Amino acid sequence: MCDTCGCGMPSHEHAHEYESDHDGHVIELEMNVLAKNDVYAAANREHLASRGAVAINMISSPGAGKTTLLQQSLNQLKDWRPLAVVEGDLQTDNDARRIQGVGVPVHQINTNNGCHLDAHMVGHAYEHLSLATGSLVFIENVGNLVCPAGFDLGENATVVLLSVTEGDDKPAKYPVAFVNAQVMVITKTDLLPYVDFSMDRCKEFARAVNPDLEIIECSSRTGDGMDGWVAWVKRLANQVAS
Repeated sequence: MCDTCGCGMPSHEHAHEYESDHDGHVIELEMNVLAKNDVYAAANREHLASRGAVAINMISSPGAGKTTLLQQSLNQLKDWRPLAVVEGDLQTDNDARRIQGVGVPVHQINTNNGCHLDAHMVGHAYEHLSLATGSLVFIENVGNLVCPAGFDLGENATVVLLSVTEGDDKPAKYPVAFVNAQVMVITKTDLLPYVDFSMDRCKEFARAVNPDLEIIECSSRTGDGMDGWVAWVKRLANQVAS
């Protein structure tokens, strides 16, 4: 079982440990959980497609800057097409209130001890949000680079954020999150002069596990690189719509 944050859910990493112990019950439980999640994820995809909507799943460690990047992105995109946000956190609605301040519909999911969102939770969030036709939906997952990487939410793309304050070897230490992502956004680049972080090493580690990974550098505080990030979001939405 996943003991990363005590959610009680199986994870791929732990399943390998149990498999080596020939614990068939745990493996069967994991397969059942993921199979049920995949059914809900497929339903979410159908729901999005029926509305011409696009969803982006954002994952990262706690404090990587997801909410700040999201606020700045929403400000630049809110006159472009309908927007909505699903906020995932263990506790509080702090981030949801920050999104409300931008004037974008948001639904908060508190997982209590859960280390990730699942497709069933996200599907209920869509119902609460009553997605408008052509919506662009951002899913801010629970801060964690392990468990969220194993759960399909029915999204159109997954973005993994990595701040320069975390260390440049995160892609090597937590490869699944980077393997499953289409884009890595390296955040807080304005802090590069003050931290021991090699951009070249980070990119090398990331592309070693995912050669096709697109990499965007940005600072939500200064705005550097935001144009490239927003352009990628628009490109994705247009590709899905075409």
